[in-house]
Amino acid sequence: MAGELEGSKPLSGLLSGLAQEAFHGHQGITEELLRSQLYPDVSLEEFRPFLAKMRGILKSIASADMDFNQLEAFLTAQTKKQGGITCDQAAVISKFWKSHKTKIRESLMNQSRWDSGLRGLSWRVDGKSQSRHSAQIHTPVAIMELEIGKSGQKQVRVAWAKIRVPFDHTLAGQEIVGIWISTSS
Repeated sequence: MAGELEGSKPLSGLLSGLAQEAFHGHQGITEELLRSQLYPDVSLEEFRPFLAKMRGILKSIASADMDFNQLEAFLTAQTKKQGGITCDQAAVISKFWKSHKTKIRESLMNQSRWDSGLRGLSWRVDGKSQSRHSAQIHTPVAIMELEIGKSGQKQVRVAWAKIRVPFDHTLAGQEIVGIWISTSS
């Protein structure tokens, strides 16, 4: 099997397919599609471990956002490891990463970016009228609510209350009592 998995073009295609599926969100790229198009002579039982190894290596490289020195050290360690990769495979992976690093990094950044915006903000100061402890009655409670979300989509409402807010404008004595999170459409 090792000879069947050695070609640089099929491995480059496999890495491209894995990147499209894992980092660019293309759902139609399946294990069977990759095997049938790139490694038709390799059985599914032999292909699965190879695919898992390449997927793991690619995800490790991408999640660490490896520069080229880190990549070389990582790939060298992979070639020396029992059941690792060959030097030819390491060369293909290195070439692939050098040409696709920027696109994969941008895709990962876009996936992790939060595009929601602040839709509303409201606040008020209430006076406590009941409490377990009589010393807390008539103490001010500041309540602030944030509405976060995109228009036309679900919104998240986050509210919290602070008690013991002094009127002398110092931050001493502030304490978060509770946080409420709810969603609405």
